[in-house]
Amino acid sequence: MRIALVTDAWEPQVNGVVRTLQSVRRVLERQGHVVEVISPDRFHSLPCPTYPEIRLAMVRTATVGGLLARFAPDAIHLATEGPLCVAARRWCLRQRFPFTTAYHTQFPDYVSARSGVPAEWIWRYIRWFHAPAQAILASTPSIRATLVAHGLDQVRHWGRGVDLDRFHADIPPLAQIAALPGPRLLYVGRVAVEKNLEAFLACSHPGSKIVVGDGPARTALAAAYPDALFLGPRFGDELAQCYAAADAFVFPSRTDTFGLVMIEALACGTPVAAYPVTGPVDVLTPDVGAMADDLDAAIAAALTRDRGACAAYARQFTWEASAEQFLQALVPIAEVRSAA
Repeated sequence: MRIALVTDAWEPQVNGVVRTLQSVRRVLERQGHVVEVISPDRFHSLPCPTYPEIRLAMVRTATVGGLLARFAPDAIHLATEGPLCVAARRWCLRQRFPFTTAYHTQFPDYVSARSGVPAEWIWRYIRWFHAPAQAILASTPSIRATLVAHGLDQVRHWGRGVDLDRFHADIPPLAQIAALPGPRLLYVGRVAVEKNLEAFLACSHPGSKIVVGDGPARTALAAAYPDALFLGPRFGDELAQCYAAADAFVFPSRTDTFGLVMIEALACGTPVAAYPVTGPVDVLTPDVGAMADDLDAAIAAALTRDRGACAAYARQFTWEASAEQFLQALVPIAEVRSAA
């Protein structure tokens, strides 16, 4: 199958959306599918206000449409709600081509956290963007329920995976973290206001706090919490070693749709502490993590979990299964047009 994947989130961004798209693309291409990625790096772009790492493509509908027409896809997927996918959406509607979309991030909550704009105002845009899609792909039952509650009921499940060849219980711990006083409490992800990272850094549980990742809030948080170790971004085997060196992984976000980093930590045998919100409630079980409105209590409970059980639980999350769900949700253009 020839699959057009249009996305406003792509390299060099480092986040769960990009990692998901890259991982699924690799599996699909190994299976013989042809995946054409149309992303902001192919166009003139501007930095997103308050989030300069994200580039917003300045592109005309005809330009995106020309790329899609030349590729001649069997199916089209619009991964994000940014300007590039808006242009592709407009072209698809003009051509009467079906397309699928995905709800990767709690965009209304993110915008509200950064700007103070009421989240419901942003939901009007979300409904407009996704309403014409043949299917909206969502990673958890909680996100499905959220979309349905906002009038979007054409939802299909699209789970997430973990690279079990890289993230596993036998990975050696990173010496820099392992040398710190325990318990070693780790956060991995974007260092940004919507990740609620300050809740982790301000918690009173004893031990060492380690932050792996980068983002617009890093400088301010590092200055405010000098006792925490900010390692910056880590990738590949070194990232796996960070997970393996931690006694607990702390996930303070209240706005993520899934939390890919949680299953990476679990695959390395590291239990997870989190709030009982969308993402953690869909991913964690009592055997591998702990959730509480008091993050200190969640950390204390997570530290009692068995590392072997964590690693065994994570092995159910594979990118092969995720890619198959993605593939099954796609809507072939020829089928819809022949039925019209």
